[in-house]
Amino acid sequence: MGYRIKEVQLKNFGMIENFSSNKFANINLIIGENGTGKTFLLKALYSAVRSLEEYRRGDDIRTITDVLSEKLRWTFQVEKLGDMVTKTAEDGLSFDIRLENENINYQFSKSASGKVGFASPLEKGKKGNSIFIPAKEVLSLFSVILKSREVDKSFGFDDTYYDLVKALRILPSQGKNYTVFAKSRKVVSDVIDGKVDYEEETGKWYYKNKKNQKFSIGATSEGVKKIAIMDRLLANGYLDSNSIIFIDEIESALHPEAICQFLDMIDTIANDMGLQVFITSHSYFVIKKLYLIALKGSGLVNCISLNKNKPVSVCDLHDGMPENSIIDTSIRLYEQEIEEVL
Repeated sequence: MGYRIKEVQLKNFGMIENFSSNKFANINLIIGENGTGKTFLLKALYSAVRSLEEYRRGDDIRTITDVLSEKLRWTFQVEKLGDMVTKTAEDGLSFDIRLENENINYQFSKSASGKVGFASPLEKGKKGNSIFIPAKEVLSLFSVILKSREVDKSFGFDDTYYDLVKALRILPSQGKNYTVFAKSRKVVSDVIDGKVDYEEETGKWYYKNKKNQKFSIGATSEGVKKIAIMDRLLANGYLDSNSIIFIDEIESALHPEAICQFLDMIDTIANDMGLQVFITSHSYFVIKKLYLIALKGSGLVNCISLNKNKPVSVCDLHDGMPENSIIDTSIRLYEQEIEEVL
C-alpha cells in the first residue's frame, strides 16, 4: 500500500468555509452544484500532495514554505496568496492534511502576498508522482502550455496543466510495467480503437488507429485525447503505487459508454493496486457507475457532497446515494417520465 490521504481539515479556503473528514477510500467522488468548490477542493489537495513530493527531491534545497507558496500561487493563479482566503471570513486560511506517512499544515491571512505565513516543518517529502487531469484536454495545447510557462512565465495555464505536460513528455518505459497497468492500457486501446503517441522530431501528438492510419491530434475527438493521457502516464512509468490521481470533471467530452469503461479502468487501478483517486463530477452517469462499483464491497468508493449553505457530507457509496441536487434532479426527471408514460 502506497501513500494515501487519510485526513483533511481546511478552513476559509476560497468557496469552502469549512471541510473536515477522515473518511477517504481508494476512489473518492466529489459532487456538487457549480460554485460549491469542487475543483477548488481538488486543487487544494493536489497542491499539498505535489508540494510534499517536490520537497527535498534530488538537489532541491527549497524550504517547504517556499515549495508550498510557489505551488499554491501557480495552481490557483493569484497575484497574492491572501486572495485565496474566503472573502467573508474574519480569520485567515488554514489547511491540514495527513497521509499515511507524512502530514503538512499551513496557514496565511488575507494580507499574505507571496508566501504562506506558517508551514509545519518536515523531515522528508513524499515518494511518488501524483497527477491532476484537468477537464480540458492538453494534447492539442501541448506546445502552447509549455511556451506559456517555460518561456513567457505568465498566468493562463495553471500548474495542473504544466505538471501534466511535463509528465507526458516522458517517453514510454521499455522495462517491466505493473500487470494492473498493462490490463488498464488494454482497456484504453479498446476504448479509443488505437493509440496516441508523441513525435519528438516535430514536437506534435498524433493518433494512429488499429489499421495504422495516422491522424493529426487536432482531428481526434476530445474523448480519445482525454483517455489517451491516462494511457501515456501508465506507459511511461510516471505513475506508481505511491501516486495519487486527481481527475476534474471526468465525464467531460466522454459519452456514457466511454465513461463507464474509463471508470472500470480507474476501479482496477485503485482497488487492485491501491492507488488513491479523487474525481469531481456533475454527471449522474458517473455517480451511478461508481455506485455500482461501490456495491462490490464497503470502503471502495466514498462520496463527498458539497451543497450551498449546508455542511459538507461524506458517505460510503456502498450505503446508498447521498443527498445532492444532481441526484435529486435526475430522480425528479425519472419520476416525471414515469408520470408522462402512465
